[in-house]
Amino acid sequence: MSKVQSINPENSANQAQNPNMPATNPTTNSQNSTDNVNSQDRFTFPKASIDRIALEELPVVWVRDEDGLYQLIDEIDSVDVVALDTEFIKRTTYYPILALVQVNTGRAIYLVDAPRLDLQDFWAALIEVPTMVWYACGEDLGIFYLLAKNAPLDNVFDVQIGIAYLTGKLQAGYSQAVSEVLGVELDKGESQSDWLARPLTYEQECYAADDVRYLLALYEATKDALTQANTLDFVREDSTLYAHELHSTANMSDDALYLEFSAPHYTPVQIAALQRIVAWREVLARAINEPRTFIISRQALREIIDTMPQTIKMLARTTIHRASLRKYGDEIVRLIKEAANLPASEFPPLPPPTYRSKEKTFKKPLDKAVQAYSLAINVPENLLLRGRWISELLVMVAQDLPLDKLPAGLQGYRHDWAVNTILPLLYDYKTQIQEGFES
Repeated sequence: MSKVQSINPENSANQAQNPNMPATNPTTNSQNSTDNVNSQDRFTFPKASIDRIALEELPVVWVRDEDGLYQLIDEIDSVDVVALDTEFIKRTTYYPILALVQVNTGRAIYLVDAPRLDLQDFWAALIEVPTMVWYACGEDLGIFYLLAKNAPLDNVFDVQIGIAYLTGKLQAGYSQAVSEVLGVELDKGESQSDWLARPLTYEQECYAADDVRYLLALYEATKDALTQANTLDFVREDSTLYAHELHSTANMSDDALYLEFSAPHYTPVQIAALQRIVAWREVLARAINEPRTFIISRQALREIIDTMPQTIKMLARTTIHRASLRKYGDEIVRLIKEAANLPASEFPPLPPPTYRSKEKTFKKPLDKAVQAYSLAINVPENLLLRGRWISELLVMVAQDLPLDKLPAGLQGYRHDWAVNTILPLLYDYKTQIQEGFES
């Protein structure tokens, strides 16, 4: 797990560190309240006894050729659960370079030498296994979807989400979870290794194997604790939700990517320019296999849309890379002028409206509703509502939208609570909410 741990999808409405949160959150963090601290004390890491000797004696098998790969595929076909991790490089390329796939079948640990093999049948076997166990699977599934080109996965169990349900800790790392639950301390010294190097050092090989050596045991301990808490089905649901969201992200059309970068103050012309520049950058990044930010950084993109430069000289006043200015400056200016000349009928769809008011009298009742539901179903408060979901609910209330506009995350076990408690509560503040979008 040399990747940076992905931000867990089950962030609360109030986790400001999540870059996917709305710029203006409709609620503030309730975790500082005494009531919330007391409720969060109900959640802690489970403790499990393991046969450490047996785990440490699991054979480690390199898979370097087709025969070895198909032996592994046959073994995957014969088990119900596999634990997985990947090592990859993505520093100077658009496409991640998959260096290694680690697989624990419960019988052995396999290190799949990805650059040497055609893995299509391997991906197909994993799609069919009843349960794929990952820890913080965001980047892993991004690569999976890219290489396998498959439909959204329904067999994913993300142990990090399970740990969050047990502890309230949204981003507990793998090493911390293994230490707290299994009592095993892992060496993370190889996390920034060159995973494309061959042969791997002994330390790299041990690190890679340990990333899945304890993952099945951690999964079983987590699953047992979730079963006792009556929340196992919730974690399965949220793992599937996350896997589907990652698939949507991986398959988003170039013309829709601008929505991630939009700001409430942008005019329709600026949004049109943003759409064109972001889509152009994406196509170019793929074509030359360079990271998007090597072409235009996020900060430079924001400056370009804020200032809408009409000449190369004006564009040069932004923080765009000088090499990009020389190579692509004329094209960027052309895209801006093209957007400025669009008829209104051809403007791209506007992003969802943003709740801007600092007046949030619905906040305290909303916090109380979250606390009450947390106690009722034994789920940490910070897993019940994401900021984006609340933003979408506010739009639903302000615009009287039908229930089929309910966010996907509120369609499962949260559905009845969202429909029967949260929406009626927000409708009591409908006038204020409508004014909050207009302010």
